[in-house]
Amino acid sequence: MPELESKGLLPETAKHSTALRDFLDRLSNAPASALLLDYDGTLAPFQLDRDRAYPYPEVVPILERIVQCNRTRVVVISGRPVAEVRTLLGQLKHLEMWGAHGLERQSRDGTYHQSPKPREAVELLSQAREWVIEAGLVPLTEVKPGGIAIHWRGMPEADAERVERRLLEGWSVLAGRPQLKLLRFESGIELRVARPDKGDAVASIIDDSPRGTEIAYLGDDLTDEDAFRRLNGRGLTVLVREEARESAAQVWLRPPAELIEFLERWLDRIS
Repeated sequence: MPELESKGLLPETAKHSTALRDFLDRLSNAPASALLLDYDGTLAPFQLDRDRAYPYPEVVPILERIVQCNRTRVVVISGRPVAEVRTLLGQLKHLEMWGAHGLERQSRDGTYHQSPKPREAVELLSQAREWVIEAGLVPLTEVKPGGIAIHWRGMPEADAERVERRLLEGWSVLAGRPQLKLLRFESGIELRVARPDKGDAVASIIDDSPRGTEIAYLGDDLTDEDAFRRLNGRGLTVLVREEARESAAQVWLRPPAELIEFLERWLDRIS
């Protein structure tokens, strides 16, 4: 299979191209492997209707084949709740999912676990939700396990800036509390429990993996940077976006074509 075009890589192209090639070479002979994937913006394009953010059509068949090989642990790590990811990827079976940035976990056999949330954090999030109601922002609100997200995708830029400014002012005191943290993502902001984050999910997977496991994480958003930083030095980190940005990731791929090619090459190496 041909090499990915260099235009799909972050600056310092030669170094990052080498990192990708070396990883795939190691994958061929690895005793085990783990493919960690963000959902929105990585496996699926963003949509105004979040309930219709289905994966790129080519993604599901390739992931099915990777899962069926039984040589790769395939894990979706999303800011969405597990129930939403499960619905959007319904035809994919035996898939491990971590939702709400790692707060929830569903194993391959369907076993579900949710980490306990500190009582103080729950009380602070309740205050944040009350403020949202009073501010009239409920139509833009998504209540998650361990967090509250405000989305403004599709709004005129001036209106989006107004919502963001109002939100930052209203949540400023709560966001400063150590039990919570404020996360920016594509066209929105989330106030959530400080831990776990996607980096913690990656650390747990690393700890669970046999010695010699080759691991890659693919993500697009600022919330994926925790995962990139945690995995760097231990595996391959890949930014999946139409446009490059400053990132801790080693490699940049444009979806869907370069993403699909990467997954095909993964399947080729483990088959």
